Amino acid sequence: MVQKKSKTTFVWVLSAALALTLAACGNSNNEGSDTGNKDAAANTGTNTKETTAPANTSSDKKVSITFQNIYPDPAAPSYKMVHELSEQYEKEHPNIHIELDTLNTDQQKVKLKTQAASKEVPDITIVNPAAQMKPFVDAGLFAPLNDMLGQNGLKDTYQSGLLDYYSFNDKVYALPDGNNIEVVFYNKELFEQAGIAKTPTTFEEMLQDVKILKDKGITPLAIGEKDSWTGSFLFMNILLRTNGGPGFLQDVQDGKRTFEDPAFIEAVDAFQSLVQAGAFPDGATSIDATAGGNIFKSGKAAMWVIGSWETGAIDASSVSGKVGAFQFPTVNGKGDPNEFMLAPGSAFAVSANSEHLQETMDFLNFFALNLPKKQFELKNAVGIGQKVDGDLKAAGYSDLAINIAGLFNQVKGGDLAFDNTMNPATAQVHLSSIQNLFVQKVDSAQVAKEHQSAFEANK
Repeated sequence: MVQKKSKTTFVWVLSAALALTLAACGNSNNEGSDTGNKDAAANTGTNTKETTAPANTSSDKKVSITFQNIYPDPAAPSYKMVHELSEQYEKEHPNIHIELDTLNTDQQKVKLKTQAASKEVPDITIVNPAAQMKPFVDAGLFAPLNDMLGQNGLKDTYQSGLLDYYSFNDKVYALPDGNNIEVVFYNKELFEQAGIAKTPTTFEEMLQDVKILKDKGITPLAIGEKDSWTGSFLFMNILLRTNGGPGFLQDVQDGKRTFEDPAFIEAVDAFQSLVQAGAFPDGATSIDATAGGNIFKSGKAAMWVIGSWETGAIDASSVSGKVGAFQFPTVNGKGDPNEFMLAPGSAFAVSANSEHLQETMDFLNFFALNLPKKQFELKNAVGIGQKVDGDLKAAGYSDLAINIAGLFNQVKGGDLAFDNTMNPATAQVHLSSIQNLFVQKVDSAQVAKEHQSAFEANK
C-alpha cells in the first residue's frame, strides 16, 4: 500500500537560500558528454557531467522503445526536455529509437485505459500516484523499478518520501517527474488595467476581482475544462478551505463523514459562485487543458489556478515578466493559505510486458538521471521531484520562479487531488459532476448526493 506522508512533505523542496542539491549526475564512474549550459552548470557548483546509461545496451540489435508522454506543447520546457534527452540517448545508442507518443493529459489517460484492457501498455507510460495507479499495479501491468533505481545512484536523486506515492508492498512502480503545489498565477498588467491594487486574500475578494475583471472585458480565470481534472483541481482548493484544512476525503473513506457534509456542500456553492460570476472563458468545457493554459500565457486572462509545474512554461511565454503568484485565498474565513493542493507529479512507469524490458529500463535510468540537470538548464527546475543544486537567481531564473520557490518554503501541508485519493469509479463521477457545473447550475445538495451514491456503490 502507499505509505502516508507527513504534512511537511514539501518544505524541503527548496531552501530559503534557493539552493537545491543537484544529484542528477549519478555514479562518478559513468562517463558522459558534457553538453550542458555552461552558465547554468557554473551555478550548480557540482559535477555537471551528463550521465550515460549502463553499458548493457551496446548490442547492435535494433530496438524501438515507445515513450508515451504528456508534454504536447512545443513551447513548454518539458516538451524540449523529453525531446532533447531522447535525442541524446539515441545519439549515444544508435541501435535504440525512442518513439514518442505525445498526448494531452486526458487523452493519455483514456488511451492508457484502453491499452491496459488489452495488456498492451507502452514500454514507458505516464501514471498518477496512489489511487489512480493502484488498479494498474494490481493487474500486474507495471514492472517494479527497485533494481533499476539502484543503478547509478538514481534512487538518491529523489526527494525524501516522494517515491512512497508510487510504491506498493515495498516495490516502486513509477518515477515521478515533479513535486508541486497549486497556486494562483496572475497577470500584473491586467490587474493594473482593471484597477486592482492587490491580490485577494479571501474568496470574497477574489469573487469581487472576478466581477471587476469581467466588467473590463478581461477573462478572469483561464481554464480548459474539456480535460475535466482542471476544474476538479481548482474545486479541491475550495474544499481544502471550507473543511478548515486537509483530510476531508480521508474522513469520507474512513466512514467518519459523508459527501453530504456541510463543508462539501459549501465548497460546491462557492465554486458555482465563480461560474455564475463569469469567471471562466466562454465554452470552457470545449477547451482542453493546453489551450486553456494558453489563454493565460497569451495575456488574455488575468488568473490561472494551476500547479507550480507551469512556472517554466509561463516564463517561456509572451507574459514572461508580467506574472506573479499567490496562495489560494481563505473561503468564508476558513482555511490556512499555507495549506496547498499538493501534486507529487505524474510519473514514468514501465510495462511489465515490454518486449524490450532491459533496454527500456536502461533508457529510463538515463532519462531520470539527466532530467534534473536538463530541467535546470531549461529554467524549469522549480517543482521537479528530484534534488537540484543551484542558485536560481545566479542561473538567471525569473522573479516568478523565485516567488514560487518562496511559496514552497511556506507549505504546512495539504491534500492530493480527488482522483489521486478516491477509487477511479467515484473519481469519474466527481470529475463529470464538477465539469457539469460549468454548463448548468445544480443544487449543491444534489451534487453531494451524487458523490455519496457513487462512493457507496464503489466501496
